[in-house]
Amino acid sequence: MSAATPIPTIAEAAAAIAARRLSPVELTEACLGRVERLDGTLHAFIHLDAEGARAAARAAETRIARDGPRGPLDGIPFAHKDIYGTAGLPTTGHSRVLQGSVPREDATTVRNLAEAGIVMLGKLATHEFALGGPSFDLPWPPARNPWNPEHFTGGSSSGTGAAVAAGLVLGGTGSDTAGSIRLPASLCGIAGIKPTYGRCSRAGVLPLSQSLDHTGPMAWTVEDCAILLQAMAGYDPVDPASADRPVPDFRAGLGQGVRGLRIGLVRHFHERDHPVDAATLVGIEGAADFFRREGAEVREVTLPGLDAFNACAWVIMLAEAFSIHEAVMRREPDQFGAILRDRLALGGLLTAADYLAAQKTRRALIAATEAATAEVDLLLTAAQPGEAARIDAVSPWAFLDKPNFTTPFNVTGWPALSVCAGFGAGGLPLALQLVGKPFAEPMLLRAGHAYETAHGWRARRPALLG
Repeated sequence: MSAATPIPTIAEAAAAIAARRLSPVELTEACLGRVERLDGTLHAFIHLDAEGARAAARAAETRIARDGPRGPLDGIPFAHKDIYGTAGLPTTGHSRVLQGSVPREDATTVRNLAEAGIVMLGKLATHEFALGGPSFDLPWPPARNPWNPEHFTGGSSSGTGAAVAAGLVLGGTGSDTAGSIRLPASLCGIAGIKPTYGRCSRAGVLPLSQSLDHTGPMAWTVEDCAILLQAMAGYDPVDPASADRPVPDFRAGLGQGVRGLRIGLVRHFHERDHPVDAATLVGIEGAADFFRREGAEVREVTLPGLDAFNACAWVIMLAEAFSIHEAVMRREPDQFGAILRDRLALGGLLTAADYLAAQKTRRALIAATEAATAEVDLLLTAAQPGEAARIDAVSPWAFLDKPNFTTPFNVTGWPALSVCAGFGAGGLPLALQLVGKPFAEPMLLRAGHAYETAHGWRARRPALLG
């Protein structure tokens, strides 16, 4: 298998490995070949552990030949966002503050995925401490979008979005505090799910905002996200926010379609609160029509405005982020890149009264959302307003200019999924967002899979792979 061979999904690779048609060593070498060829342009990796990956692939091949695969992730090339603690490998948060820092223990989700048999290639770029970026004044450059390297990946799980889209790995971890899984998933044309708050452990993951942080997977398809979520999810007493809930079979409903589901179209989000471009609107309306044709009921739903969700989330996030980084901000602020330093400074201006008012507002927003969605199962809206901007045109203060579509579901803690919805006039991916109710990931993945498999966009990869 060469680096130019068509890139399999996790599900396809797992089936081929189980049938002895594909070797984990061959698959890993193909991924490493793409890293060697492309990552000088994409900058998806902060730390590549090629020899460790080769050793893990050989061990997986031996183990599978002897005992059969542990499951669908055994022998699958993978990488972690560089806020996930990895024993023996640097975990820097893409910041000079932690440059050279090597944890002694794996994060819980890193350990879970290792036990499932993944072959870890290394650590992936992020925005600095998952907040400051894209930054050009850090020890490592920002990741670039494989569909056009002059354009933005979205953030903060930027390296994961780029690496998965380019086939450098078949899947990766992300974190999501205001959209940091779904935003790069949408701009890089892959799938990404933010699970319910508490579904996946955050223990061992560098925090940004403890009351908004989520961990979750990113992959080429919804099915692959379901496979990864199966390994990542579960109760962890080390994480005080971890939910002690049974872990369902996240793939059980895939292929069952959407007949009978009730889907709420949050039209005001993407038409009035933050109008999307024409191509994205066509994609969302096309998705609504698809769901209707397939037997779902689609009705309009009105939630509180995007501005209310975003203002609430940013006060909470900046206050909590400043509390985490206050010591360095006071002692050595120049250790941070300019974007992160300036954003953290805003958090330092907030008062306890501001923070408590935002938490009170959060409770009201959750209650209003629950009331507005009492008669629906899922929500449909935008994930991004359009195609990715040029990376040199991204404003550090864009989040204050226009509210984003992902943040409301960090405020509520509900599961949300970004799915590719075609391509815009510039040839870059478009996306839509589906949202479920707490711990309803199987239904959410079922709907996302139905939409994704009915359209042909998964057959198209970035031109630089040609």
